[in-house]
Amino acid sequence: MANLSLNEALNLFADDLKKKGKSTNTIVAYKGDINQLANFLSRNNINEVAEVNAKNIEEFKKDLTENGYTAKSVSRKLNSIKNFFAFLKNEGKIETDPSMEVKHPKYENDAPKVLRPIEYRSLRDAARNDIRATAIIELMLQAGLRIKEIENLKLENVKDNAIVIESYESHPQREVPLNNSAKMALNKYLEEVRGESKSKHVFITKTGRVLLARNIRSLLNRYFNKADIRGIKVNDLRNTFIVFQLKAGVPLDIVSQVVGHKRISTTEKYLELIDSKEESRGIKLKEL
Repeated sequence: MANLSLNEALNLFADDLKKKGKSTNTIVAYKGDINQLANFLSRNNINEVAEVNAKNIEEFKKDLTENGYTAKSVSRKLNSIKNFFAFLKNEGKIETDPSMEVKHPKYENDAPKVLRPIEYRSLRDAARNDIRATAIIELMLQAGLRIKEIENLKLENVKDNAIVIESYESHPQREVPLNNSAKMALNKYLEEVRGESKSKHVFITKTGRVLLARNIRSLLNRYFNKADIRGIKVNDLRNTFIVFQLKAGVPLDIVSQVVGHKRISTTEKYLELIDSKEESRGIKLKEL
C-alpha cells in the first residue's frame, strides 16, 4: 500500500465530497477540522495517514478540550475525522480505521430557539420601512425558507400561491405554499423595489447582483439589533415557523415536507418546544 500524506488524503476526500454534492461550507468545515488534526499530528512528526492510530486521535481530542473547545465542538470535529478515515478505508488507502475506537464526548443538544410573538412583531416593526428585508423576513418566518434558499430563489420559481425551491447541494426540489402575509410582502418587493434588473434572482443588490447569503444574514442581524432581540440567530426565524405549525396542529409529515427536512426525525425534535397541542389536525399552514 503506497504511502499517502495527510494533505494528499485530504485533497482526495474533498474531491469526493464535491462529487457527492456537498455544500461549499460543508467542505470548508471538513477541511478545517482535518487540517487542524494534521497540524497537531505534524508536531509529533506524523504526516502520513498510515501512521495515525487511535491514541493520536484521543490525544487530539484532549488537546482540543484543554484549549477551550466545548464538547459539542469536539464532537463535530471528531465527526469530520471519522468521515475522513472511513472514506480512506473504503477507498483502500488504509487497512484499518483508527477513528473507529474513538468515542464522541457526551453533551446535551441545545433545543432549537424560537421567537416569541413580541419578538417577531418587534422585528417586523424594525424593518417596516425596508421592503426587501420585510419580504425576506416573511419568507423565513411564514414559509420556513433557509437563508441559502432565499439567495437561490429565482423569478421563475415564484408562482401565484407558492414558490418552487430548486434542488441544490443535497436538498431535493420542493414546492412551498405561501400564505397571505408572505405573498403580499414578496409581491410588494417585486413590484415596488426590485425593478427591471436582468438578474434572474429575486433578491438583488442595488447594482443588480444576487444578494448573497452572508449579506442577507448581515441585513437581518442589523434588524435584530434594532429590535433589541438578543440570543436569536437568523435561522431561528425558520425554527419559529416550524414550531408554530406543529403547535397549530399541522401534521408532522406535512411540516417536514414543506421545510425540506430529509428525515422526519429532524422535525420531531421541535415537538419538545410545544407545551400543548391544539385539537385541530388540519393541514393548512397557519399565519404568524
